[in-house]
Amino acid sequence: MIRIPMLINGEWVGDDNHEWLPVFNPSNGEQLAEIVKGTKNHVDEAVTAANIAFESDEWKKVKPFERGQLLISFANFIRENAEEWSKWECEDVGKPISQARADVEAAARYFEFYGGAADKVMGSTIPIEEGILNVTVLEPLGVTAHIVPWNYPLQIISRSVAAAIATGNAVIVKSAEDTPMTAHAIAKWFSTSDFPKGIFQHVTGLGADVGAPLAGHPDIEHVTFTGSVPTGIAVMKAAAANVVTVTLELGGKSPNIVFADASVEKSTEAVVRAIIQNAGQTCSAGSRLLIEAKYKDEFLSKLTAKFNALTIGPGSSDPDIGPILNEKQFNQIMNKIEEAKSVGKIICGGEAVTIEGSEGGYYIKPTIIDGLDHNHSLAQEEIFGPVLTVFTFKDVEEAIQLANGTDYGLVTGIWTENINVAHYVASKVKSGQVFINNYGAAGGIQMPFGGYKKSGIGREKGFVALNNYTQIKNIAVKFSI
Repeated sequence: MIRIPMLINGEWVGDDNHEWLPVFNPSNGEQLAEIVKGTKNHVDEAVTAANIAFESDEWKKVKPFERGQLLISFANFIRENAEEWSKWECEDVGKPISQARADVEAAARYFEFYGGAADKVMGSTIPIEEGILNVTVLEPLGVTAHIVPWNYPLQIISRSVAAAIATGNAVIVKSAEDTPMTAHAIAKWFSTSDFPKGIFQHVTGLGADVGAPLAGHPDIEHVTFTGSVPTGIAVMKAAAANVVTVTLELGGKSPNIVFADASVEKSTEAVVRAIIQNAGQTCSAGSRLLIEAKYKDEFLSKLTAKFNALTIGPGSSDPDIGPILNEKQFNQIMNKIEEAKSVGKIICGGEAVTIEGSEGGYYIKPTIIDGLDHNHSLAQEEIFGPVLTVFTFKDVEEAIQLANGTDYGLVTGIWTENINVAHYVASKVKSGQVFINNYGAAGGIQMPFGGYKKSGIGREKGFVALNNYTQIKNIAVKFSI
């Protein structure tokens, strides 16, 4: 069993005097590790160290291109150790090993992408009048907090931390108490890297004990949070008390809109993959299927066959679907499925599964629910499992109305061979990302990611995310001879 200390000010914090929390492998229920049950005092220590590091001459002397080189060297390190890191992510989250490998490669790409961007964060000149040179300079914010969820810990840490450090900030990561393994692996690399101590720190523990004090700390300049809407609101309120900015990615109820002229094979395969990745425990999961009414029977027949053919098992065996994170998540999903049986119709799945040799894990058959009222809570709220809800539309306008008919607006997939319909629908849906005849675009490292409405505030990924971690200073110089 691994014991995971915190990294604070370049030192490992955690000994027998600390309280420790267990970490379990979702595939079999066995204990993997334990983490320090952090406290507000640990947060205070980390924030103090981060501010000292940020203001230090040592950090100020690191040129932007040198920051970039260090981040790229980390990307190379991740790739060199990809199989070991994939194993950790697989065991920690429970996801199939092939999906864990994809996450590791995505993490490397984030550090590579933002490493390359570090010396390209530029201001501009603004014409004012003769004799005044007016320029804008983009400066780092200071200390940024990164509160990370349990479903994609490695990817989500990498995409925000890489952008924040590339722009010159000091960062503090609070990993999810359920999935700290790859966060610790990142911390180990930073602890021996050429970055000044305190530029990267990792704190562990429960959200109430560590996450809340971090979000509300008066010396934090920006909070990046991925998680539920209620917690996101709490984070935003805490940050607002200190008048600091936030980036919030709060989930979705994302639709795949399938028109009758869509490619059957491509669209059914994409609909399946969009809901089963990480056992549906994905904010951008395609959890709603909006299907043109005259195409419904044919499409559902093919979709059900694909669902029934999916394999289920522990992540290490690389099935199509791995386990649910823990008993709490499992019970929440199963309760919603049971509710669906009384208000809708289960087309396939809808049952728990026991896997021989992994009886301690929590597994659910991929499920399709039909016959729900679109205003029902099951159609409106995240189920966060391998559960797809089905609705039909008669025309384009009804499809748009259904797509926009929830409080979320994270991702939308549109499936049609009609280019006019595709672009018209894309222009009307209230969604941060729109995919036409595809869904997900291989992780989209370069593509801005975030949502409309209650899916959040701000954007991660791509060059636009650099704006999260910089502030604009305007300098006007009057000159004359």
